[in-house]
Amino acid sequence: MARFRFAASAALVALSFHASQAMADEGMWTFDAFPTARMQQDHGWAPDARWLGRVQAAAVRLTGGCSASFVSPEGLILTNHHCIVECAQDNSTDQRDLLKDGFVPARREEELKCPGQQAEVVTAISDVTTRVKAAIGTSMGEALVKARDAEVARIEKEGCRNASIKRCEVVTLFGGGQYKLYTYRKYSDVRLAWAPQFQAAFFGGDPDNFNYPRYALDAAFLRAYENGRPVRTPAHLAWSSRGPKVGEATFVVGNPGSTQRLFTSDQIAFQREVGLPLTTTILSELRGRMISAMDKSPQQKREGADELFGIENSLKVYIGRQRALNDPVFLKMLSDAEADLKAKAMGKPGIGDPWADTAKAVQAYRDIYVPWRFIVPRSALMEQAMTLVQGAAEREKPNADRLPEFRDSNLELTTKTLLDEAPVYPWMEQLELEWSLSKAREYLGADDPDTRLLLGKDSPEALAERLVGGTSLADAAARKALWEGGSAVIAASTDPMIVYARRIEARERELKKLVDERYAGPLAQAGARLADARFMAYGNSVYPDATFTLRISYGKVQGWKERGQDVSPVTTIGGAFDRATGAEPFNLASGFAQSEAKIDKTLPFDFVTTNDIIGGNSGSPVIDREGSVIGAAFDGNVHSIGGNYGYQGDVNRTVVVSTAAITHALAVIYPAPALLKELGVQ
Repeated sequence: MARFRFAASAALVALSFHASQAMADEGMWTFDAFPTARMQQDHGWAPDARWLGRVQAAAVRLTGGCSASFVSPEGLILTNHHCIVECAQDNSTDQRDLLKDGFVPARREEELKCPGQQAEVVTAISDVTTRVKAAIGTSMGEALVKARDAEVARIEKEGCRNASIKRCEVVTLFGGGQYKLYTYRKYSDVRLAWAPQFQAAFFGGDPDNFNYPRYALDAAFLRAYENGRPVRTPAHLAWSSRGPKVGEATFVVGNPGSTQRLFTSDQIAFQREVGLPLTTTILSELRGRMISAMDKSPQQKREGADELFGIENSLKVYIGRQRALNDPVFLKMLSDAEADLKAKAMGKPGIGDPWADTAKAVQAYRDIYVPWRFIVPRSALMEQAMTLVQGAAEREKPNADRLPEFRDSNLELTTKTLLDEAPVYPWMEQLELEWSLSKAREYLGADDPDTRLLLGKDSPEALAERLVGGTSLADAAARKALWEGGSAVIAASTDPMIVYARRIEARERELKKLVDERYAGPLAQAGARLADARFMAYGNSVYPDATFTLRISYGKVQGWKERGQDVSPVTTIGGAFDRATGAEPFNLASGFAQSEAKIDKTLPFDFVTTNDIIGGNSGSPVIDREGSVIGAAFDGNVHSIGGNYGYQGDVNRTVVVSTAAITHALAVIYPAPALLKELGVQ
């Protein structure tokens, strides 16, 4: 995910809002609605349909929540190092630590499979709005959700008859105003092909996260395989090893995860008053528990590194969002933007008052949010148990009646994620179960019926120890037997984790029914009318909120002013040596230190652009006017934290690792001559 650091309130004054027309370089645009005329006006040039088609065919979505791109005809994929950390961790041992030492295979045969990973490329986008809305008809509440989901399931199944190589996904845009069918070519065998040391990729550590200047080699290569061989990918981006040029046009193509730029004031208030405070509080405690546990041994420090990285990253995002939404100037601007939309659309035929309907739905959600949030305790083994229990029941239903993850369109990926072999760390499983169960008891209350269902007579500690200590789900063969055995085997299982999942599963379904009836259904109705209002007021100058689907943003290489001082848009490799202190997290990776005499310190390292991105864009190729890749987006600057709710054109920046630095690393720091040749580097 792209990582965003929280912003000071003074930095929010210049925010432009998506409720009105998109301004400057703002916008995460769908490929079928690229604003050609607007870019032509802003930059004096815009890509044509052929350019867009070629770039779309090379863009890759990774199921781990990141973006990427094909950069050779032999399935080579460029992404960020932090997008392959889990794969490197899964393939590491105490004797071979791929995060500490990096991974530079001598031959392709040594490339390592990434458990649970899948690469997907969009091959078609089609509008199915009329069909979905017709299926919804006059349905309301839970009936609306069921009617919509059933039609979505039918559309996805019809669109992808060959589920072994294709996947279909109906995406909801504009809160229910549009529905688009995205068809993907999928590659289920993804392997790690090259990765620098973690310290090289994350130089500066947590203090530098979401900051700039940066000196991070946050890049890695994967490779897509099929039938045991590298995939042929004639549609790929040309590799450019040149440095960025200040002022040049840049494009970021990837899958931004989620934004709330279309939220109403009531939805914003819920985030500010309920969701964000709860999340930041409990994640802060989990972070403390993880650090304490990892300090107990070098083994646990290695095993917990990826999980702690994710927790700290998420915590900064949520703290930053909360600070932004507590800023009165920022909130007034949001309110003014909403007032502008209301003034243009209220009272128009067919619009009604979707703001009031949204407010009612949000109020209902406040009453069920806490039990819905805590009813399934957090842990990897718990997630697998719930997948097994729910999957046994769902697969017996008609496709149109199943939960989304068990529909035919998603079933192969769900199965792969469940059954791929990956290490399980019992101490971490127990820690996270203890934490989530204790938080459920704290927020629900010791006497709440859901607390009694979750804990019975046990303490969180005793229950977590019993579940983790007695389960066999860490064994992929055991999961396979339960998955293939279906309902009868699940019902007969005495595995304590399965028994526990059976215990809470009915309540989880009951709460989902309430959420659909009181919140999701009404919100979909209101969202469709809000979309109509937006189109009526602003025409096609608006773009949908991010949905972890393929988008393109345009911008340029450009710095900004910080406290009256110009921030240079480009750093050099030599800057890392100047900044190094020898103490974590500002210690040089050993590969850099040992190769110092061979390193060209004048080469560009990282740079910033005005492109509009958000979490999920990590690994996105940064592309020049010629359609060549010149970097990989990996972060945002300090002001990007407001990106969840709006875009600040004067200070919002995307942080990119340059292909010039990656090429140099492949040549002299972590040498991979075969990859250089494959990339066409002389």
